[in-house]
Amino acid sequence: MRITLRGLAVESDWRDEALRTNLWLIPAIESLAAVALFAATVSLDEAAYHGALRLPSWVISGSPDAARQILSSLAGAIITVVGVVFSIVIVTLTLASQQFGPRMLRTFIRDRGAQVTLGTFVATFFYAMLALISIGSTFVPHLSVTVALALTATDLGVLIYFIHHIATAIQLPAVIASIAHDLARAIDAEAVPASAGDSSLGAGTSLNGTASVNGPSAEILLARLDRSGRVVAAPASGYLQFVRHATLVRIAAEHDAVIRLHYRPGHFITQGHPMAAVWPPEAATVVGRRLETVHITGPLRTLSQDIAFGIDQLVEIAIRALSPAVNDTFTALTCIDWLGDSLCKIAVDWHPQPVHRDRLGTIRLITVPVSYERLVQRSFEKVRQAAGGMPAVLIRQLDALAKVMAVAPPFRSQVAGAVPVASLRGPATPLP
Repeated sequence: MRITLRGLAVESDWRDEALRTNLWLIPAIESLAAVALFAATVSLDEAAYHGALRLPSWVISGSPDAARQILSSLAGAIITVVGVVFSIVIVTLTLASQQFGPRMLRTFIRDRGAQVTLGTFVATFFYAMLALISIGSTFVPHLSVTVALALTATDLGVLIYFIHHIATAIQLPAVIASIAHDLARAIDAEAVPASAGDSSLGAGTSLNGTASVNGPSAEILLARLDRSGRVVAAPASGYLQFVRHATLVRIAAEHDAVIRLHYRPGHFITQGHPMAAVWPPEAATVVGRRLETVHITGPLRTLSQDIAFGIDQLVEIAIRALSPAVNDTFTALTCIDWLGDSLCKIAVDWHPQPVHRDRLGTIRLITVPVSYERLVQRSFEKVRQAAGGMPAVLIRQLDALAKVMAVAPPFRSQVAGAVPVASLRGPATPLP
């Protein structure tokens, strides 16, 4: 079940990424926790009010008016601090994104520290409002007021942490390292042993992890698709973010068909344009109706099944750093170092599967994964072009490529070794 479990892990990573890139999930969870905490404390307050138990001496006591004043002041102060702090942070990140790329805003949105900070303040505000509403003409939730003050003290500590965290996280080396860490996770999510996949079109592995081979070869199936396959149009426009390969294989097996995808995650697809080909043609109608649930599109690219996006992010920062407006050579060198580290992992661990077989070993799905050569070119070509007249950048690129060649398998080290020679001799040739 290795390949099946790997596919489930990749889909789980995609769902985690979708849930992580928002500012509402953790605040919503913490708000629900605040409701549960208030339900517990107000129950104890009611029991103490009716004489069923006695509250500790450290619990704050006072009149209903005093409790209302305390909770109103806390709620107003908390929501004011939240608005001011996050407004300043957004302005700071906006200015930084203009210099180093708009992806920094997305990095801030998915940052756990920012989400927990926002959630803590919102939950405290929510708790204070619930406690304020519960105050009656004679009933005072003394324990709830005390807990609200304790939560406010906690918020102060969280605020100090957040200021330190954002001051550290907004530094460009930390942003670059964060992108490289996410890229490493994406590479690990798609890592398979070299024996389980092959860069040649005719290789592949069945979904149950066995190396069984059955039915026509990939070359024969491609000829059938080109000759009599029916084109399936894209159901929606946007960047292809995720493809459920296992579901496509199951659909194709149900109809004894073969599906060839024209795009991979990271490509932009246009509604109504050809997206896939299906053979036999009779199965194209059914496959077309189910593409919408199998292909996930959105307004932006993600790292799920698209490790080239992580490389493009690092390259974008390096290019901006090398622009005359910024002229920050050391930031570009940092990007090159992390690009070399990522290529070392890709060269050893990353083995894309262009074909996917069903449990019987029959090819059901043919994809177009990005090639290792293309990833190497994406990592160095644009940076080299932007580094004209900067020997330090070219030397660091050669150092990074030397590290990649030292760990890469023979057939991949030759590809990496050919890049610097072509780059230093003259203008880059157009990429396919």
